[in-house]
Amino acid sequence: SINAGFQWGCKNGPLCDEPVRGLHLKVQDVTLHADSIHRGMGQVMPTARRVLFACMYTAKPSLMEPVFLAEISVPNDVTGGVYSALALRRGNVEEEIPVEGTPMLQMRAFLPVNESFGFDTALRAATGGKAFPQCSFSHWQTLSGSVFDDGSK
Repeated sequence: SINAGFQWGCKNGPLCDEPVRGLHLKVQDVTLHADSIHRGMGQVMPTARRVLFACMYTAKPSLMEPVFLAEISVPNDVTGGVYSALALRRGNVEEEIPVEGTPMLQMRAFLPVNESFGFDTALRAATGGKAFPQCSFSHWQTLSGSVFDDGSK
């Protein structure tokens, strides 16, 4: 029953109703009611879930956001537009690879998925339509700040 409450709580976490990652819970003491009718699955499982949520709230939880790897093909003369388009969207360039025999550059950048909506249009506007992005999922990144602060996203 306690294990089922733990699994239920981790499947639908307390902050965004999303799966929980990287959690370790150590149960040190349990006192159950003497009457067996109060020790059933219907009583223990929701209680275990609420205890798990209380532990998570007191442990300073954080949220994670998905991050794209954006591979951008762009001519050397308009790389400044790529940097400015990424800077406006919390993105950062990780690597620049020159394409041999051409004036092109292959740029690899990380871009939060939340900021990627409309990125193609903004990038093409900043580079005069000369940049071609290809985005794919790369990793999860912990968001800075506290989830309980007013005004945090």
